[in-house]
Amino acid sequence: MVSYYHFSRMNKMLPDPGTWEEYVETFKAGKVLWGSWYDHVKGWWVAKDQHRILYLFYEDMKEDPKREIEKILKFLEKDISEEILNKIVYHTSFDVMKQNPMANYTTWPTSIMDHSISPFMRKGMPEDWKNDFTVAQNEEFDKDYQNKMAGSTLTFRTEI
Repeated sequence: MVSYYHFSRMNKMLPDPGTWEEYVETFKAGKVLWGSWYDHVKGWWVAKDQHRILYLFYEDMKEDPKREIEKILKFLEKDISEEILNKIVYHTSFDVMKQNPMANYTTWPTSIMDHSISPFMRKGMPEDWKNDFTVAQNEEFDKDYQNKMAGSTLTFRTEI
């Protein structure tokens, strides 16, 4: 939610998300541009059992990027050398991609993506949500999450 909020702030092609407090309510109500996040992730989680879909988690990628890239390679049935694997790990790291204009959208005009509001690639830290949510917002979000994700086997980590 935090990433989506900051992306919506800087991406001038999207509706203004309002204040953080307003956005929390908009997000929980599923009134964001592409609809309910809950329905989206639950739908793909179910679809993975009927279709060849690889589900990855950001916290896992941050914790052990090489392991997660190896999962992708296995899923794609590809073998590569250790040297190439290490180059992929390096070039797909958050810090390297944040500096890469081909990944960070800094070449786009500010009329489309205004990096003075928020960079496209902000912090890349899984636990950074704690800096945006108040304790009350977090408690309310946790209740909403439990309600809307009830019955799903999908679980997320919020810390590494």
